[in-house]
Amino acid sequence: MKILITGGAGFIGSHVAKILLDLGHQVIVYDNLSKSSQDNLDKRALFIKGDIKDRELLKKTLLGIDWVIHLASLIEVNESVKKPVLYADNNVLGTVELLEAMREVGVKKIIFSSSACVYGTPKTLPLTEASPLQPDNPYGASKVAVEAFLRTYHILHHFDVTILRYFNPYGPGENHQPETHAIPNFIKAALDKRPIPLYWEGEQIRDFIYIEDLATAHTTCLNLKGFSIFNVGTNNGVKVIDVVNKLSDIFGYDVKIENLGERAGDVNANYASSALLKSKAGWEAKVSLDEGLKKTVEYFKSKSS
Repeated sequence: MKILITGGAGFIGSHVAKILLDLGHQVIVYDNLSKSSQDNLDKRALFIKGDIKDRELLKKTLLGIDWVIHLASLIEVNESVKKPVLYADNNVLGTVELLEAMREVGVKKIIFSSSACVYGTPKTLPLTEASPLQPDNPYGASKVAVEAFLRTYHILHHFDVTILRYFNPYGPGENHQPETHAIPNFIKAALDKRPIPLYWEGEQIRDFIYIEDLATAHTTCLNLKGFSIFNVGTNNGVKVIDVVNKLSDIFGYDVKIENLGERAGDVNANYASSALLKSKAGWEAKVSLDEGLKKTVEYFKSKSS
């Protein structure tokens, strides 16, 4: 198939592109490079530099496309608290521009990268797709809004929609600018022999999913029709401080910690039930946290040498 990936030069998008290309699909990456790099691009993919709010360029790019995998998004929770209008404009209105371009061209199949942030602070765990949506920050709110628009386009215009609610991806190739995610920041600090920056004393519980497992989830959904929502996680929650301890074991010394206190917009605990994605598409996470952390540390070591 011919597949367009918006945000395909980013951390997750570049891994999705590689897996699709390895499977023999034709991939077009559409990215404005504001938060990503051309260094992430697979040379087998066609690259088009463009913004998701440029409907005319989108319409030209969409000609002949079978599926759209929509990853282009601002993703920093703390920034969204400070700049909610920016997140509404880029994530929500940008997606509506994409949907309108798709509708006008006649492309009606989309996989959307949503987030566990849509659930906010959960009352019960693990989180299922039926858990209430109560986002605690504007980033999560933007994802809820886009999910609502996607359902509307499914109802009004018969789009085939798959929504993937990511939990906490990590792995080789994660180089956001600035980097706000825990595991790459921990590893970089440990490599530099600096204290690891830690919020909430590491007591938060998260569901860390290895990037290749997450990327593979997209390929398993390419034959789905109708409207579907799936959690993409490991079915396990782990304390962030336990991740730090695992990194100490990998590095062979007790890494120091810099306690940063509380952070606005964070939730205490979340982890997924991904049973629905397994039953409907046959997907489940395969890489353990120990194995994934070792691979990720090896990647960052190779980059620093």
